[in-house]
Amino acid sequence: MATPMELFIREMEELTCPDSIHIMDGSDEEARNLSELAQKEKVLTKLNDKVYPDSYYHRSNPNDVARTEHLTFVCTPTKEQAGPNNNWLDPAEAKTKMNALFKDCMKGRTMYVIPFVMGNPKSKYAKNCIQVTDSVYVALSMRIMSRVGKQATERIGNCADFFKGIHSVGDVNPDRRFIMHFPQDNTVMSFGSGYGGNALLGKKCYSLRIASYLGYQEGWLAEHMIVIGVEAPDGKVTYFLGAFPSACGKTNLALLQPVFPGYKVWTLGDDIAWINVGEDGQLYAINPEAGMFGVAPGTGIKTNPVMVDTLKNDKFFPTLFTNTAIDNSDNTPWWEGLSDETPADLTDWQGQKYDKSSGKPAAHPNSRFTVSIYNCPALSPEYDNPKGVPISGIIFGGRRRNTIPLVYECKDWESGVFTASIIGSETTAAAGGTQGVVRRDPMAMLPFCGYNMGDYFKHWLSIGKKTSKQPKIFMVNWFRKDENGNFMWPGFRDNSRIIKWMIERIEGKTGAKETEIGLMPEDNALDTSGLTISKETMDKLLSINKEDWKKEASMIEEFYAKFGDTIPAELKNKLAELKKNLGI
Repeated sequence: MATPMELFIREMEELTCPDSIHIMDGSDEEARNLSELAQKEKVLTKLNDKVYPDSYYHRSNPNDVARTEHLTFVCTPTKEQAGPNNNWLDPAEAKTKMNALFKDCMKGRTMYVIPFVMGNPKSKYAKNCIQVTDSVYVALSMRIMSRVGKQATERIGNCADFFKGIHSVGDVNPDRRFIMHFPQDNTVMSFGSGYGGNALLGKKCYSLRIASYLGYQEGWLAEHMIVIGVEAPDGKVTYFLGAFPSACGKTNLALLQPVFPGYKVWTLGDDIAWINVGEDGQLYAINPEAGMFGVAPGTGIKTNPVMVDTLKNDKFFPTLFTNTAIDNSDNTPWWEGLSDETPADLTDWQGQKYDKSSGKPAAHPNSRFTVSIYNCPALSPEYDNPKGVPISGIIFGGRRRNTIPLVYECKDWESGVFTASIIGSETTAAAGGTQGVVRRDPMAMLPFCGYNMGDYFKHWLSIGKKTSKQPKIFMVNWFRKDENGNFMWPGFRDNSRIIKWMIERIEGKTGAKETEIGLMPEDNALDTSGLTISKETMDKLLSINKEDWKKEASMIEEFYAKFGDTIPAELKNKLAELKKNLGI
C-alpha cells in the first residue's frame, strides 16, 4: 500500500506532468550534482572559490525580486477568519484557480520532491513537510534553509500529517503569480515566482503564515523573531527574542559583537522563532530553520563582521548569492555596504556593465544571500537543543525617525502585547512597493500572520496567562534622527549597550523611571563609556514628545478600528490608559 507521501507525489505528478521526478535525499553528493546541473542550465554561476568557498551566483527575473504581498492570499473558510491583515479568497475558488495554473506546468521539466523538517528532527516542536518544485535553485536553497532528505523521509514515514508545499516558477509572469495559503489543509500553492519568500515555502509561507495558525490552534507562537543568547563575563547566558521588520537591524543584532569585554552574543536564529510554554512555565524558543536568507546591502566588515565570516565559511555546501552585483576583477559578489569603495569593474544585478555615474545601486536593494546557519562562527551550542532555550527577554523594534525613544521597558505582559501591537515602521525594499512610508507592523508580523490579527492579539494574551515566568518585554528604536536628518544613535555594535541594560533589568540590578509609555533607563543607567555622545543627545534619544505621542495614539485608534470587535478589551484598555497618561 502506498504511503501518504507517495500518494502526494503521485497526485502532484498527475497534476503537473513533469518529464522526470527527483526525490531529494539531502546528501552532499546530491547537492554537488544539482549545483553542476544548475550551472549547465545557466541558473547558477560559480564564484571565486578562494574568497567565497562553494558559492554560486543567481540572477532572478527583474520582475521577481521581492515578496509579492498583494498577490499573497490566506484562504480560510470565511473572510473574517483571515482578517483585514490578509488578502482573502474562498478556498474552493483559490484551488480551482491554482490547479488550472499548475495543470501540465512541469512538462519538459524535472519535479524536485523535497522532504524536510522544520526544527531539529529530535524535537517534539519540529514539523514534517514536503515541497515539490520545478526549480533547481529552489531545491538547493531549501537544502540550505531546512533539514532536507533522509531524516525527514524517515520522520514522515506512514504519517499523513505533513505540510504540503506546491511550487512552480511557471513563466514568471506577474499576471499569473499567486501565493495561496490554506491553513485548514496545511497547504501552500505558489505559482509564477522564484523569489525566496514566495518560493522557499518552508520559510515565510509555512514557518510563519501556516505555523502561526497551527500555533493558534495548538497553543504556541510562530514569530518573525531572532533568537540570541547573551553571555556575560561570569558565563551566564540570557536568552532573548527580537522582532524587527526587514532592514531594521534584525540580522545585525542576531550576529552582534558586543563592545564590552567579556560579553558575547550566541546566535540561534536570525528570522523565525517557534515559542512554546515549557513544563516549568517558562517560554522556550527554537529556530525552525537551518539557514539564513539575509539582505545583502548594508552587510559589511564594519556593520556585521560575523555575517561576512559566515559567508566565507565552507562547512556546509553551497552558499548562494542572488541579485547582488559581481566584481569582475576577482569574480566575487559585491553590494553597497560591503566595502567603502565601489569596485571599478562591476556587472550590476541585471547583468549590465555598471555605470557609477548613473546614481543607481549596483546590487538590487533586496539582493540576498542564502547560507547555512552551521557556517556561522557565533552559532550557539544550544542551537540544536530539542527543548529550545528559555527566554528571559523579548525585544520589539522598528525604524522611526521620531516619536519612539531609544529604549523603554513595558510594565507587564499586557503592556508588552499592547506595545508590540502598535509597532510602526518605515517600509523597506523587502516588501516591494513604496519605500519610507510608516505603516503599522504589529510584532513585525503584519505580512506573515496567517489569520485575523485581532485573534492573534488574543492568542498572545492567552500565552501570557499560561506562562508563570513571563519574560520582560522591551521596545527599541535605533533609528531616531536629529533636526538635520542625522542618526542620533550609532547603532550596530553599540546596541549591545542597550542589551546590557536589559540584562541588568532582568536580573534586578538597576532601577527604571516610570513614564507615560513605560519604564525608561534612569539617568546614567546606560553604559556609554568609550562612546562619543553628548548628554543632550542622550536626553533627546530617551525623551517623550507628548504631541508626537498624541498623534501616535490617534493613528493607533485608526489601526485598531480596522479589526473591529476582534481587538481584545485588554488592548483597548491599554490604549485608553495611554491617552489618559498623555492628557487626551
